[in-house]
Amino acid sequence: MLEFKRHRRLRQTASLRSMVRETVIRKEDLIYPIFVIEGEMNKKNEVASMPGVYQISFDLLEEEINTITELGIVSVIVFGVPKEKDEVGTSAYCEHGIVQQAIKKIKQVNKDLVVIADTCLCQFTNHGHCGVIEEGIVLNDPTLDLLAKTAVSQAKAGADVIAPSNMMDGFVAAIRHGLDEAGFAHIPIMSYAVKYSSAFYGPFRDAAHSAPSFGDRKTYQMDPANRLEALREAESDVLEGADFLIVKPALSYLDIIREVKDHFSYPVVAYNVSGEYSMIKAASLNGWIDEKAVVMEKLISMKRAGADLIITYFAKDVAKWLSE
Repeated sequence: MLEFKRHRRLRQTASLRSMVRETVIRKEDLIYPIFVIEGEMNKKNEVASMPGVYQISFDLLEEEINTITELGIVSVIVFGVPKEKDEVGTSAYCEHGIVQQAIKKIKQVNKDLVVIADTCLCQFTNHGHCGVIEEGIVLNDPTLDLLAKTAVSQAKAGADVIAPSNMMDGFVAAIRHGLDEAGFAHIPIMSYAVKYSSAFYGPFRDAAHSAPSFGDRKTYQMDPANRLEALREAESDVLEGADFLIVKPALSYLDIIREVKDHFSYPVVAYNVSGEYSMIKAASLNGWIDEKAVVMEKLISMKRAGADLIITYFAKDVAKWLSE
């Protein structure tokens, strides 16, 4: 008689499969990005390249937060679309900037919602780069001071977590020092520790109006070919005081998520970026795929790779599916 393992015994029914499932998605794992417009009233602009994702004006923010809360999502990350921009991104760290206003409003509507502030300059500079420019070069050290100012202003507004996404060297150290000096030693930093220079970011730049007006971001974002560099970047952020480590993008970098998780005992966050979202939406709208099945399989792959949390534009849809 043949002897072999009968692995199918544990796959016979849906209930049995659910009992032995190794990886699960929970609503608590999801972080939903929101884009808030400054200086507009009653505006809900669908992002052309991201069906189902909207820029919303400040006056519609309460309705949006109530919807998110009712769905059981416990965390959002806030991006601002300012009315005015300048060379140094002044409105990023202005007390009355759109992100600061949005944070205050969200905490008024739901004080228990975890509000994460994206901390960068690119949406607020008229050149679209993530730092101070001199003769066409992004300067590292002068940018750090502005990032620290931005983080402190966001913490003062009520942000629960600061998420710097700029990829300047030393940005975690500068922000940690700034927060501590301002009395915000208790505020964690969710660092974009491993952020690749990726073609998958295109649709986001439509949503945040943050495309660079010249050149690209390859001098500060990472080369997609590099693996060991990701570990060096993450290690630097850990030593400088990061509390979470983001890997961005997610789907083409599952190996990096696993390595970061294996090397560091910190919560790892996968950013399921705009291009990953838009490809699935486009295929779904054309009837080529089962959107729910593909999205859930994709998010499971990120959790299985080692992600503890996932920033995703699908968060609302997933929260609804999980309630079914």
